[in-house]
Amino acid sequence: MVDRVSYTPEAAGLLRRLRESHGPLMFHQSGGCCDGSAPMCYPAGEFKTGRSDVLLQELRVDGVDELIPFWMSSSQYEHWKHTALTVDVVPGRGSGFSLEAPEGVRFLIRSRLLTDEECAEPHA
Repeated sequence: MVDRVSYTPEAAGLLRRLRESHGPLMFHQSGGCCDGSAPMCYPAGEFKTGRSDVLLQELRVDGVDELIPFWMSSSQYEHWKHTALTVDVVPGRGSGFSLEAPEGVRFLIRSRLLTDEECAEPHA
């Protein structure tokens, strides 16, 4: 089965730095206010997830001891359920509350459509 969420080497480097500064991490992508569809990175557990969220994948990043869960709101997931997502980093400051904001960069999602063989429901 294909990874629903992957990351670029640049994102991995930033995640290692953020982990060192802030402890265990998590992502949530809501499609709501602020940066809209940009993934927000928080200290693990700081953003409360519930039944209206979907756990797409737990990311294993070299140099980070624990997995990094990537959550998405179920309403956003309905629009993106046929895609594979890649977490990337671009210059500029997002307008959200994500941990990377002071670094002068922001996380960005790149996507591609999944083939029929790759489609599988993630964990709810």
